[in-house]
Amino acid sequence: MASFPPVRAVERAIELLQCLNRQPISTLDLLHRQTGLPKPSLVRLLQTLVGLGLVNHAPQHGSYYLTSAVHTLSSGYHSEPRIIEAAAPIADGFTARFKWPVAVAVFDTDAVVVRYSTIAQSPLSLLHSSINMRLSLVSRALGRAYLAFCPPDEQEIILGLLAHSAEAEDKPAQDTAKVIKMLEETRKQGYAVRNPAVRPVSNTLALPVFENGRVVASFGLTWFSSALSLKDAVHTLYPEMKAATEKISGRLKTLDGKSSTPRPLAGKPPSRKVRAARP
Repeated sequence: MASFPPVRAVERAIELLQCLNRQPISTLDLLHRQTGLPKPSLVRLLQTLVGLGLVNHAPQHGSYYLTSAVHTLSSGYHSEPRIIEAAAPIADGFTARFKWPVAVAVFDTDAVVVRYSTIAQSPLSLLHSSINMRLSLVSRALGRAYLAFCPPDEQEIILGLLAHSAEAEDKPAQDTAKVIKMLEETRKQGYAVRNPAVRPVSNTLALPVFENGRVVASFGLTWFSSALSLKDAVHTLYPEMKAATEKISGRLKTLDGKSSTPRPLAGKPPSRKVRAARP
């Protein structure tokens, strides 16, 4: 813990940047509703960010939007998780082929968190961004795909935690028998879908990603409900997604092999086996 109180102005600026990142264009009213910050404070922060070249202001529309300069805030970050390194090219190729956005999520205590998304590459997305979005383990397809394939003891602990969650989408966990039945069906069919009551305008098909027989992530594709029925989506996309998750698992093994291969010391040739002298 820090020995001094946090700088509130910095907290507000970062909160504002995160909020601006959620949609392509933001009005002052929208930013006020999403952050809860007073409008005069928001105006000062926005003017500061405009002065730094991180935000643009369109006065005729009364809106604000991020500029490409925000990439400089993450240009020094290179610690990409293994699962993302393994999954990103496969997810990119999937969206290039089928056009729908794909996401890769990993488990985090009481939810799954989207760590990679092809929304920016998809012409068929409802959202501007889903990176770092936390999704319910019992209501969302990406969460169900992870939880259904967990070991029974781990699944029991997670469900016990979710039963006391205050999140509305976690409420199904309070009916243990019903949620266990849903997870059993998900495991049997090999894929998960979203609770129909959550965002009915779209749907998601998600599959688990395994490493050494253990689920480590989930891989999901989202489409407009009006464009494709669930039956057609499963028929068309499930075999391709199954192959994609198997490729990701294979890439994880390849990455492990690369990281475990010993490198010869600089300046020294690789050692050679010495043949035993013949008797």
